[in-house]
Amino acid sequence: MKGNIPLAGPTGWQDLGAELIFIQDKSGRYLSFAWPDAYKYDIVCEKIVGSSIDAVFSPVLPEVYQKRIQKILERRIPEQFYCLFRYQGQFFPLELVISPILVKEEKPHRVLVMGHLLSEVEMSHTNLSSLPSHLDPYQQLLTKIARKIRRTLNLETIWQQTVDSIGNALQVSRCLMIAYSTKAEQLEIKAEYCHPCSNSILDCSFDWQAEPYWRQALMQSEPVIVDQLALDAFQAKSVLVVSTFYQNERNGLICLQQCKHLRPWSAAEIEFVQELADQVGTAIAHATLYQELEQATHAAEEASRLKSEFLASTTHELRTPLNGIIGFLRLILDGMADDPEEQREFLEEAHNSALHLLNLINDILDLAKIEAGKMVLNLSPVDLNELFEAVNNFTCPQAQQKNLSFKLKKPHTHTPILLYGNYQRLLQVMLNLVGNAIKFTHEGGIVVSAEVVKKKIFCHDQEFPAIAKISVADTGIGVSLEQQAKLFEKFVQIDGSHTKAYGGTGLGLAISQKLVQAMGGQIDFYSMGEGLGSTVTFTVPLCQVPVMKTVPLSSDEEDEEDDVSDLIFESE
Repeated sequence: MKGNIPLAGPTGWQDLGAELIFIQDKSGRYLSFAWPDAYKYDIVCEKIVGSSIDAVFSPVLPEVYQKRIQKILERRIPEQFYCLFRYQGQFFPLELVISPILVKEEKPHRVLVMGHLLSEVEMSHTNLSSLPSHLDPYQQLLTKIARKIRRTLNLETIWQQTVDSIGNALQVSRCLMIAYSTKAEQLEIKAEYCHPCSNSILDCSFDWQAEPYWRQALMQSEPVIVDQLALDAFQAKSVLVVSTFYQNERNGLICLQQCKHLRPWSAAEIEFVQELADQVGTAIAHATLYQELEQATHAAEEASRLKSEFLASTTHELRTPLNGIIGFLRLILDGMADDPEEQREFLEEAHNSALHLLNLINDILDLAKIEAGKMVLNLSPVDLNELFEAVNNFTCPQAQQKNLSFKLKKPHTHTPILLYGNYQRLLQVMLNLVGNAIKFTHEGGIVVSAEVVKKKIFCHDQEFPAIAKISVADTGIGVSLEQQAKLFEKFVQIDGSHTKAYGGTGLGLAISQKLVQAMGGQIDFYSMGEGLGSTVTFTVPLCQVPVMKTVPLSSDEEDEEDDVSDLIFESE
C-alpha cells in the first residue's frame, strides 16, 4: 500500500500501549499520526499528517532525526532513544522507539514510531548530561551550538550566534546577550534574537538596580526564573536569566523572555541553557583575551613605528648641538681664535650648544622615567606669584629678543593663590608651553593668565575645593584642526618642515601632559587653524579658595588695573 496507512482504531492502538504513535516515510514525512492527548497542547493531528519532518511537529534537529530513520531502514533494526520535538513554540521531550515496517520482497521505506512524553519528574530523575549524546534530547543541539561558537574568536560573532541558537531552539520571544563588568552601572545588550511577533530592544541599556530579578541574577550563580503578573518595560511575562562565568568570574548574562503568555521553563530547558552558558563564558573570555592581545600587538607595533620616526626626526636635533660643541672646541684647540675675545665667543657658543643638547636629553630621559613609572613627585603648596615670577624671569628676555609682547595676568585676590603640585615640574610645564609659544610666534605676543574655578575635585586621596586654570595664548602659526589630535602623542611632530625650521624633539607637550596628569590636572590645546594662533590650558588643584577682591571698577579703571597686574612681574 503506497498511500497513507490508517492506524488501528481506538482499541487497536491502546492495545499497543503507545501514548503517541505515527508512521513516517524515509524522508520523514508523516503518513499517519495519533496522540489522544494532543488537544492539551492545541495540536491538531490532521494538520500533521502529510507534512514534512521540519514543517509542523518536528524534531529540533531534523537532519539528525532523518539520518536515524534512514539508518534504521537500512539496518532493518528498531532503535530506542530520546528526542526533543517542537510545535508552535512548545517543546516535547520524547522517548521514542522507531521500527522499520517490513514489506514482503521490498526494501522497507516506512517506519512505525511509538513514543512517550517525558514528565518533569522523569526529566529531573534522569541525568541527561551524563547520558550518551544519542540519548539526550538536548545534547546534540548543545554540541552543535558549542562547536559553532568555538570556531571564532570574534566577540560580536559569539554573542550573536549564542542568542540566535538559543532563540531558534527554544522559540522564545527574545533572547538577549548582555555584557557584564563590575565597573558598569548600566547593563548593555550586545546581541539579540527577536521573534517576528516581538519588538526589538537591541539598542536599549538599563539600570540593573532598577529591576529586582536583575539584582538577584548578579548576586547569585544559579539561574533566575521570573513570572510577572504585570508586564515590564520589555513586555515580558516569563523570564529566565542565566549568568556566564569564566574561572568563577561573571562575564555576561543570557536572558530569555517570553511575551504574551506565561511559560513554564522545563528542567531540561534550564539545564540546556546552563550548559551552553558554561561554553559561552569560556568563549567570551578567550575572545576578550584575544582582542586585548591584538590591541596590545597593534599598540606595540605603533609604538615601535613612532619611536623609529622619532629617532629619525631627532637625530638631526641631537647631532646639531653636538657638532657645534666639537666644532667650536676644535677651532680653539687648533688656535684659530685671533684674540682672547674671539676665543671667549667660541667657548660661549660651545657652552650654548651643550645646554641645548642637555635640554634635548633631559626631555628624553623625563619621558622615559614617566613611562617607566619611576618619576616620583613630591606635592606641596606652590605660590602662583612665585611661579609666575620665575616664568617671567626665564622667558620675558626671549620674547623681547623677538620683539613680542609678553603679559602675565592673574586674579586679583587678598590671599595667595596656592597650587597643590610640584614646583619644579609646574615650572617645567610652564616653560615648555611658553617656550613653544615664543618659538612659533613671529609677531604679536604671548599672554599667560590664570583663573580660579570653584569646583570640588578628588585626587591624591584627598578633596580640593577648587582648581586653577592656567592658559598660555599666542598669536603664532597655529595648528590645523585635523592635526591637533596628534599634538600630545609621544614621539610625534606635526610637520617635518616645522621641525627643521624651529627645532625641538616634539616631546614637550607629551611630557607636559604626563606631568600635569600626575599632579591631578588635565591639559588641552586649542587653535582655530593655521596662522590663527594657539592656546594651551592646564589645571592644577588649589589648596584653598583664595579671597577675591570685589571692588567694582569702571571699564577704564579695570583696563588700567589689568595693565598694572600684567606688568607686575616684568617690573620685578
